[in-house]
Amino acid sequence: MTQAPVVDSDLVERVAGILRDAAAEHLLPRFSGGGAPARLKSCGGLVTEADNAMQDAIGGALAESYPEVGFLGEEMEPDEHRRALESADCGLWCLDPLDGTSNFAVGIPIFGISVALLVRGAPVLGVVLDPVRDELFTAVRGGGAFLNGEPITVRDTGPLERAVGCIDFKRLSRDVARGLAASQPFHSQRNFGSSVLEWCWLACGRVDFYLHGGQNLWDFAAGSLIAAEAGADVATMDGEPLFEGDILRRSILAVAEGNLRAELAPYLCPDEGPGQR
Repeated sequence: MTQAPVVDSDLVERVAGILRDAAAEHLLPRFSGGGAPARLKSCGGLVTEADNAMQDAIGGALAESYPEVGFLGEEMEPDEHRRALESADCGLWCLDPLDGTSNFAVGIPIFGISVALLVRGAPVLGVVLDPVRDELFTAVRGGGAFLNGEPITVRDTGPLERAVGCIDFKRLSRDVARGLAASQPFHSQRNFGSSVLEWCWLACGRVDFYLHGGQNLWDFAAGSLIAAEAGADVATMDGEPLFEGDILRRSILAVAEGNLRAELAPYLCPDEGPGQR
Protein backbone atom coordinates (compact mmCIF):
# COMPACT_ATOMS: atom_id res chain seq x y z
CA MET A 1 0.00 0.00 0.00
CA THR A 2 1.27 3.46 -0.92
CA GLN A 3 2.23 5.58 2.06
CA ALA A 4 1.82 9.27 2.79
CA PRO A 5 4.97 11.39 2.24
CA VAL A 6 7.62 11.46 4.93
CA VAL A 7 6.97 14.58 6.98
CA ASP A 8 10.29 16.32 7.54
CA SER A 9 12.08 19.61 6.87
CA ASP A 10 12.54 18.72 3.20
CA LEU A 11 8.78 18.35 2.76
CA VAL A 12 8.21 21.68 4.51
CA GLU A 13 10.64 23.39 2.15
CA ARG A 14 9.10 21.81 -0.95
CA VAL A 15 5.58 22.83 0.04
CA ALA A 16 6.74 26.33 0.97
CA GLY A 17 8.39 26.65 -2.43
CA ILE A 18 5.16 25.69 -4.16
CA LEU A 19 3.25 28.36 -2.24
CA ARG A 20 5.87 31.04 -2.90
CA ASP A 21 6.01 30.26 -6.63
CA ALA A 22 2.22 30.35 -6.96
CA ALA A 23 1.96 33.63 -5.05
CA ALA A 24 4.64 35.25 -7.18
CA GLU A 25 2.98 34.19 -10.43
CA HIS A 26 -0.74 34.32 -9.71
CA LEU A 27 -1.43 36.34 -6.56
CA LEU A 28 0.85 39.34 -6.06
CA PRO A 29 0.67 40.57 -9.69
CA ARG A 30 -3.14 40.67 -9.41
CA PHE A 31 -2.86 42.64 -6.17
CA SER A 32 -0.32 45.18 -7.41
CA GLY A 33 -3.10 47.51 -8.53
CA GLY A 34 -4.58 47.63 -5.04
CA GLY A 35 -7.59 45.37 -5.53
CA ALA A 36 -9.28 42.80 -7.73
CA PRO A 37 -12.77 42.16 -9.16
CA ALA A 38 -14.74 39.64 -7.10
CA ARG A 39 -18.02 37.77 -7.40
CA LEU A 40 -20.30 36.27 -4.78
CA LYS A 41 -20.27 32.49 -4.31
CA SER A 42 -23.39 30.48 -3.49
CA CYS A 43 -22.18 30.15 0.12
CA GLY A 44 -22.04 33.94 0.47
CA GLY A 45 -18.26 34.36 0.32
CA LEU A 46 -16.29 36.18 -2.34
CA VAL A 47 -14.09 34.63 -5.00
CA THR A 48 -11.67 36.24 -7.45
CA GLU A 49 -9.66 34.99 -10.40
CA ALA A 50 -6.71 34.76 -8.03
CA ASP A 51 -8.47 32.23 -5.76
CA ASN A 52 -9.04 29.84 -8.65
CA ALA A 53 -5.65 30.42 -10.25
CA MET A 54 -3.91 29.76 -6.95
CA GLN A 55 -5.86 26.58 -6.30
CA ASP A 56 -5.14 25.27 -9.79
CA ALA A 57 -1.43 26.07 -9.53
CA ILE A 58 -0.86 24.71 -6.03
CA GLY A 59 -3.13 21.71 -6.46
CA GLY A 60 -1.42 20.83 -9.72
CA ALA A 61 2.07 21.13 -8.24
CA LEU A 62 1.15 18.99 -5.22
CA ALA A 63 -0.46 16.35 -7.43
CA GLU A 64 2.62 16.21 -9.66
CA SER A 65 5.00 15.81 -6.72
CA TYR A 66 2.77 13.63 -4.51
CA PRO A 67 0.29 11.80 -6.75
CA GLU A 68 -0.61 9.34 -3.99
CA VAL A 69 -1.99 12.07 -1.69
CA GLY A 70 -5.57 13.29 -1.95
CA PHE A 71 -6.53 16.94 -2.33
CA LEU A 72 -9.18 19.21 -0.83
CA GLY A 73 -9.29 22.87 -1.82
CA GLU A 74 -11.69 25.59 -0.74
CA GLU A 75 -12.92 26.31 -4.26
CA MET A 76 -14.12 22.74 -4.77
CA GLU A 77 -17.84 21.99 -4.41
CA PRO A 78 -19.16 20.89 -0.98
CA ASP A 79 -19.81 17.32 -2.11
CA GLU A 80 -16.23 17.16 -3.40
CA HIS A 81 -14.96 18.28 0.01
CA ARG A 82 -16.79 15.41 1.67
CA ARG A 83 -15.60 12.83 -0.85
CA ALA A 84 -12.00 14.00 -0.60
CA LEU A 85 -12.07 13.73 3.18
CA GLU A 86 -13.62 10.28 3.14
CA SER A 87 -11.24 8.81 0.52
CA ALA A 88 -7.90 10.09 1.88
CA ASP A 89 -6.18 6.72 2.34
CA CYS A 90 -2.64 8.09 1.87
CA GLY A 91 -3.10 11.50 3.39
CA LEU A 92 -4.88 14.63 2.23
CA TRP A 93 -3.61 18.05 1.23
CA CYS A 94 -6.02 20.69 2.57
CA LEU A 95 -5.62 24.04 0.82
CA ASP A 96 -6.94 27.52 1.31
CA PRO A 97 -5.54 29.20 -1.82
CA LEU A 98 -6.39 32.75 -0.74
CA ASP A 99 -7.71 33.40 2.75
CA GLY A 100 -8.79 37.00 3.12
CA THR A 101 -10.40 37.34 -0.30
CA SER A 102 -12.50 40.31 0.85
CA ASN A 103 -9.32 42.10 1.93
CA PHE A 104 -7.59 41.17 -1.32
CA ALA A 105 -10.50 42.37 -3.42
CA VAL A 106 -10.55 45.87 -1.92
CA GLY A 107 -6.80 46.33 -1.62
CA ILE A 108 -6.21 45.58 2.08
CA PRO A 109 -2.82 43.80 2.32
CA ILE A 110 -3.86 41.14 4.84
CA PHE A 111 -4.34 37.71 3.25
CA GLY A 112 -2.60 34.38 3.30
CA ILE A 113 -2.19 30.96 1.73
CA SER A 114 -2.53 27.83 3.83
CA VAL A 115 -1.86 24.16 3.22
CA ALA A 116 -1.94 21.27 5.66
CA LEU A 117 -1.18 17.59 5.25
CA LEU A 118 -3.78 15.52 7.07
CA VAL A 119 -3.11 11.89 7.93
CA ARG A 120 -5.94 9.86 9.46
CA GLY A 121 -7.98 13.03 9.78
CA ALA A 122 -5.50 15.21 11.67
CA PRO A 123 -2.75 17.60 10.52
CA VAL A 124 0.86 16.45 10.60
CA LEU A 125 2.23 19.42 8.64
CA GLY A 126 1.10 23.03 8.34
CA VAL A 127 2.46 25.79 6.11
CA VAL A 128 1.00 29.31 5.97
CA LEU A 129 2.45 32.06 3.78
CA ASP A 130 1.81 35.77 4.19
CA PRO A 131 3.08 36.91 0.76
CA VAL A 132 2.83 40.64 1.46
CA ARG A 133 5.07 40.57 4.52
CA ASP A 134 7.07 37.55 3.29
CA GLU A 135 6.31 35.65 6.49
CA LEU A 136 6.30 31.87 6.33
CA PHE A 137 4.81 30.01 9.30
CA THR A 138 5.46 26.27 9.51
CA ALA A 139 4.97 23.34 11.84
CA VAL A 140 5.39 19.58 11.84
CA ARG A 141 3.53 17.64 14.50
CA GLY A 142 5.79 17.24 17.53
CA GLY A 143 8.48 19.51 16.09
CA GLY A 144 7.53 23.01 17.22
CA ALA A 145 6.42 26.04 15.22
CA PHE A 146 8.53 28.44 13.17
CA LEU A 147 8.40 31.84 11.49
CA ASN A 148 10.87 32.12 8.61
CA GLY A 149 12.84 29.29 10.17
CA GLU A 150 13.02 30.75 13.68
CA PRO A 151 11.16 29.09 16.59
CA ILE A 152 8.03 30.85 17.84
CA THR A 153 5.91 30.49 20.97
CA VAL A 154 2.74 32.00 22.32
CA ARG A 155 2.98 34.97 24.63
CA ASP A 156 2.96 34.84 28.43
CA THR A 157 -0.41 36.49 28.80
CA GLY A 158 -1.61 36.85 32.36
CA PRO A 159 -5.31 37.43 33.17
CA LEU A 160 -8.00 38.00 30.56
CA GLU A 161 -8.23 41.69 31.44
CA ARG A 162 -4.74 42.15 29.97
CA ALA A 163 -5.29 39.95 26.91
CA VAL A 164 -5.64 41.00 23.27
CA GLY A 165 -7.85 38.68 21.27
CA CYS A 166 -8.88 38.03 17.69
CA ILE A 167 -12.68 37.80 17.70
CA ASP A 168 -14.86 37.31 14.64
CA PHE A 169 -18.11 38.74 16.01
CA LYS A 170 -19.94 38.04 12.74
CA ARG A 171 -19.60 34.28 13.22
CA LEU A 172 -20.76 34.24 16.86
CA SER A 173 -24.38 33.90 17.92
CA ARG A 174 -26.07 37.25 18.45
CA ASP A 175 -26.35 36.79 22.22
CA VAL A 176 -22.70 35.84 22.65
CA ALA A 177 -21.49 38.68 20.41
CA ARG A 178 -23.62 41.24 22.22
CA GLY A 179 -22.53 39.97 25.63
CA LEU A 180 -18.84 40.14 24.77
CA ALA A 181 -19.14 43.56 23.16
CA ALA A 182 -21.04 44.94 26.14
CA SER A 183 -18.88 43.48 28.90
CA GLN A 184 -15.46 43.64 27.17
CA PRO A 185 -13.69 41.40 29.70
CA PHE A 186 -10.46 41.54 27.66
CA HIS A 187 -8.01 44.40 27.18
CA SER A 188 -8.68 44.75 23.46
CA GLN A 189 -9.88 42.82 20.41
CA ARG A 190 -9.09 42.72 16.70
CA ASN A 191 -10.43 41.03 13.56
CA PHE A 192 -8.12 41.12 10.56
CA GLY A 193 -10.20 39.18 8.02
CA SER A 194 -7.76 36.33 7.37
CA SER A 195 -8.24 33.27 9.56
CA VAL A 196 -5.04 31.56 8.52
CA LEU A 197 -2.95 34.57 9.51
CA GLU A 198 -4.85 35.11 12.76
CA TRP A 199 -3.97 31.56 13.82
CA CYS A 200 -0.32 32.28 13.13
CA TRP A 201 -0.37 35.62 14.91
CA LEU A 202 -1.62 33.80 18.01
CA ALA A 203 1.27 31.34 17.57
CA CYS A 204 3.91 34.07 17.50
CA GLY A 205 2.51 36.15 20.36
CA ARG A 206 0.83 39.00 18.51
CA VAL A 207 -2.53 38.15 20.10
CA ASP A 208 -3.45 36.09 23.15
CA PHE A 209 -6.62 34.25 22.12
CA TYR A 210 -8.63 33.49 19.00
CA LEU A 211 -12.43 33.16 19.03
CA HIS A 212 -14.49 32.20 15.99
CA GLY A 213 -18.00 30.77 15.86
CA GLY A 214 -17.52 28.55 12.81
CA GLN A 215 -14.55 27.89 10.53
CA ASN A 216 -14.16 25.52 7.62
CA LEU A 217 -11.47 22.86 7.64
CA TRP A 218 -9.21 24.76 5.24
CA ASP A 219 -9.36 27.79 7.56
CA PHE A 220 -7.94 25.94 10.57
CA ALA A 221 -6.15 22.79 9.35
CA ALA A 222 -2.67 24.31 9.10
CA GLY A 223 -3.03 27.23 11.49
CA SER A 224 -4.31 25.15 14.39
CA LEU A 225 -1.26 22.88 14.16
CA ILE A 226 1.09 25.87 14.05
CA ALA A 227 -0.62 27.41 17.08
CA ALA A 228 -0.64 24.14 19.01
CA GLU A 229 3.03 23.53 18.29
CA ALA A 230 3.74 27.06 19.54
CA GLY A 231 2.11 26.18 22.86
CA ALA A 232 -1.50 27.29 22.40
CA ASP A 233 -4.44 25.44 23.93
CA VAL A 234 -6.50 24.67 20.81
CA ALA A 235 -10.09 23.38 20.89
CA THR A 236 -13.67 24.25 19.98
CA MET A 237 -15.61 26.81 21.98
CA ASP A 238 -16.95 24.07 24.21
CA GLY A 239 -13.55 22.46 24.70
CA GLU A 240 -13.81 19.58 22.22
CA PRO A 241 -10.79 18.52 20.11
CA LEU A 242 -10.90 20.12 16.66
CA PHE A 243 -10.14 16.90 14.79
CA GLU A 244 -12.82 14.62 16.14
CA GLY A 245 -16.27 14.06 14.66
CA ASP A 246 -17.25 16.09 11.62
CA ILE A 247 -14.18 18.23 11.05
CA LEU A 248 -15.36 20.12 7.98
CA ARG A 249 -16.68 22.94 10.16
CA ARG A 250 -15.84 23.73 13.80
CA SER A 251 -16.10 26.56 16.27
CA ILE A 252 -12.78 27.83 17.60
CA LEU A 253 -11.38 28.95 20.92
CA ALA A 254 -7.59 28.88 20.99
CA VAL A 255 -5.76 30.51 23.89
CA ALA A 256 -2.16 31.24 24.77
CA GLU A 257 -2.77 30.08 28.34
CA GLY A 258 -5.43 27.78 29.78
CA ASN A 259 -6.67 30.36 32.27
CA LEU A 260 -8.03 32.42 29.37
CA ARG A 261 -10.35 29.57 28.34
CA ALA A 262 -11.74 29.39 31.87
CA GLU A 263 -12.13 33.16 32.13
CA LEU A 264 -13.90 33.39 28.75
CA ALA A 265 -16.23 30.45 29.38
CA PRO A 266 -18.96 32.38 31.23
CA TYR A 267 -19.31 34.75 28.28
CA LEU A 268 -19.64 32.11 25.57
CA CYS A 269 -22.58 29.84 26.47
CA PRO A 270 -21.47 27.25 23.86
CA ASP A 271 -24.80 25.39 23.88
CA GLU A 272 -26.75 28.51 22.96
CA GLY A 273 -27.17 29.35 19.30
CA PRO A 274 -26.56 27.32 16.12
CA GLY A 275 -23.32 29.08 15.23
CA GLN A 276 -21.36 27.72 18.14
CA ARG A 277 -20.52 24.24 16.87
